[in-house]
Amino acid sequence: MSNFGFTPSELRKLRASKSPVGIQKFLDDLPYNLSYTARSPKKVLHDRVASCLEGGIFAAAALRILGFPPLILDLEAEQDTDHVVAIFKVRGHWGAVAKSNFTGCRYREPVYRTLRELAMSYFNIYFNLRGERTLRRYSRPVNLTRFDDRNWMTTDKPIWFIAEYLCEIPHISLLTPVMEKNLTRVDRRILQGEMVGHRKK
Repeated sequence: MSNFGFTPSELRKLRASKSPVGIQKFLDDLPYNLSYTARSPKKVLHDRVASCLEGGIFAAAALRILGFPPLILDLEAEQDTDHVVAIFKVRGHWGAVAKSNFTGCRYREPVYRTLRELAMSYFNIYFNLRGERTLRRYSRPVNLTRFDDRNWMTTDKPIWFIAEYLCEIPHISLLTPVMEKNLTRVDRRILQGEMVGHRKK
């Protein structure tokens, strides 16, 4: 099997996760990166810090090492930042691994029959700091093997080309215009619960 450009020691670290939930635990133990960077999975492994984008891409690389395809999904929001999650399938059902500065926007058990179901599982706890529910669209799965010729897993250079690609591809709407117009804000308890461990600049 190819080492994808990782050293034997790096591969051992990645394989030590053993499962999607192990990858999630690794990401949860890293501080949330508030800087505007796009580190490769190899750099995340060494720098021990990750943003949502970096965490999602790292998780896709780690899932690949465990034998899953390296797939990511882009969740697109209004008046808020997008969220990138790595997705995986077990016995025909989708799950996700993700890094987030918010409590609930992270791991999803592989129990979702469709990607729409999986995307909607983030809806209720996806909000901006004004408490507005902001999730609107999701992308088709992106297989990161399309960027293998750019060494996305191990390059020392920023991998903004993945983020740029996510901005260019079509996204599928989750809500109708009427639904959007009638959305309520999240209440104080949800706001507080989701902000546990939230990092500020």
